[in-house]
Amino acid sequence: MSRQGPRRAGLVWAIVGGVVLLAGIVALIVNVAIGSPSPSPTAPDSGTATPPSGTPSSSPVEPGGAVVDSSASESGWVPEPVTTDAEEYVRAALSAVTTLDTTLSSRDEWVGYLDTWFTPDTRYASQTDRQDELAAAQLELRHAVVFPQEMWDQMASQTGRVAGSVPGDVVLSAAPEDASGDMRIGTADVEMVFTQTDGSGAESSYTEQVRVSVQVLCGPESVPTPDSPQRAGDCKVVRYFTEPVEG
Repeated sequence: MSRQGPRRAGLVWAIVGGVVLLAGIVALIVNVAIGSPSPSPTAPDSGTATPPSGTPSSSPVEPGGAVVDSSASESGWVPEPVTTDAEEYVRAALSAVTTLDTTLSSRDEWVGYLDTWFTPDTRYASQTDRQDELAAAQLELRHAVVFPQEMWDQMASQTGRVAGSVPGDVVLSAAPEDASGDMRIGTADVEMVFTQTDGSGAESSYTEQVRVSVQVLCGPESVPTPDSPQRAGDCKVVRYFTEPVEG
């Protein structure tokens, strides 16, 4: 498998597809900036705003089984599950990339934590190529998938937090050019509950929906997080996509 083709494709996703996802995020942050609980009409797949009186909790929901680091929830993050079940892991991975609390961590800390979910892409034979692709996937996460720093700062100015969850179905498909059959691309609708505080200290919240895809490896070549209950074979993230992968 040529390493140059996927990397070039990744750059296209970051430049073109990322504009679509980040445009929706910009619309969401504009709502926060003006203090309105109503979703922006330009945001993709907008959900229905929830009244301030019914503010739901945005505390991360821990998976029912073993996790890599249970203390992650203390920073407002979703703990990574220890599992070989691709669907269970995809649900957690999509929640993790859309769950944050600006009062409990910085953006760098949050994204650094998300880095620990990754494993190298085993479709590449060379260890050098695998590490190069891992670095590219993590760079793509920072610059084309998650909230950029300026938007994080805007949310932080209103003690903002976001809770992501996957209440519906997860669509799993085979990853291209994967001879092992251990890679899956999971796609699902993620509901994000945005909570903010106004100048008087009153909280308001609203819900937005976005469709997201992640590629995971659940096979013997996955690299577990050091000093954790994870073992080779447990699911790990290979890549987050900047727009949903369908079909």
